[in-house]
Amino acid sequence: MDKTVKVAMVGVGAISGIYLQNITTVFRELDLVGVCDLIPERAEKGAAYVREQREKGAPVRVPKIYKDMYEAMDDPEVEVILNLTRPYEHFEVTKQALLHGKHVYSEKPLGVDMDEASQLIALAEEKNLRLGGAPDTFMGAGIQTARRLIDSGYIGDLVGASCAMVCHGHETWHPDPEFYYKRGGGPMLDMGPYYITALVQLLGQAKGLMGMTKRSFPQRLITSAPHRGETIHVDVDTWLSGNIEFTSGAIAQVFTTFDVHYTAQARFEIYGTKGSLMVPDPNTFGGPVLLLRPEDAAAEAAAPKADPGLARRGVPDFYRGWKEVPLLYDYAENSRGLGLADMAKAIRTGRDHRANYQQQRHVLELMTGFSKSCESGAYVPMQSKYTPTAPMENNPMHGILDD
Repeated sequence: MDKTVKVAMVGVGAISGIYLQNITTVFRELDLVGVCDLIPERAEKGAAYVREQREKGAPVRVPKIYKDMYEAMDDPEVEVILNLTRPYEHFEVTKQALLHGKHVYSEKPLGVDMDEASQLIALAEEKNLRLGGAPDTFMGAGIQTARRLIDSGYIGDLVGASCAMVCHGHETWHPDPEFYYKRGGGPMLDMGPYYITALVQLLGQAKGLMGMTKRSFPQRLITSAPHRGETIHVDVDTWLSGNIEFTSGAIAQVFTTFDVHYTAQARFEIYGTKGSLMVPDPNTFGGPVLLLRPEDAAAEAAAPKADPGLARRGVPDFYRGWKEVPLLYDYAENSRGLGLADMAKAIRTGRDHRANYQQQRHVLELMTGFSKSCESGAYVPMQSKYTPTAPMENNPMHGILDD
């Protein structure tokens, strides 16, 4: 059997660039058969990029340009649909792909609510098809190193966590920012998947949560081209905060917002009985990973000094005295598509894939639970179950996943 898995890309928007780059130059067991987009010029641009890579020596074919997603799904050569459409379109594209007998790897989120997720999962199980998707940043060197430290007992028993994603939205820089403020958007469903996925990977199954949410600005003025001067009517909450209780007893404080002017977008810390861990920005694949134990704090008090290397990488000075841990795994660079490559290997070998729908469902239930808790004024218990997926294994061949 051919080791490469045949993939068709549906949606060739902003995020597609890094997928095209990694599929054609990094992940050797993926074969991009074709692309399609509602805007034909985008599909043509994507195919042109692959053609350029081929001319530079990449061992890839020039992908077909499908007239629509149904032509891609009807192509007997295609095994997996890579769904890179906008969030509110994920459900219908994934549903149609499953109905056409294709495995699906989707950008986050799986769906915009639990009803959509449940329908897709039931359909995938009925047809015995693989279903999964982003984020796959948890598979990168940074979060995998943090998980190794936690699993190895470096910070003792888990006590809690604190994470925040703080920014002022996308309308000042994104070429098409409106969908971030419509159904399926907002800071929790847009950026929350990175943070919540990392939390459940590191802390395990969540038990329940309480949340508070609000919509600070009913309208947003776009200042980026090509829609400069247009107004966005905001339909989703843009300030979501709360606490997640885990079955381990740990409690995580979570905060995401598009409403705040701030210099450091990401903060992520895990606390244990024997020390603390600074987890890198979960929207990235690399580091740094910082560890603080009592003996480190005592040594720092005796001879305090800042690490200029960390300062140059934007690590705040209040982490002075924390020790940087070398990354223990591969994929520290932007490796989007890593989860897709892992699914491809799982299809060929029969093992589980890491970025699977069990994880996506649990993360989506948590993300949608903040607004549900705010509306009801009550603690929201989780219904879905979750077991952290297998840790990564280093393979001597970059771009080839473990069996």
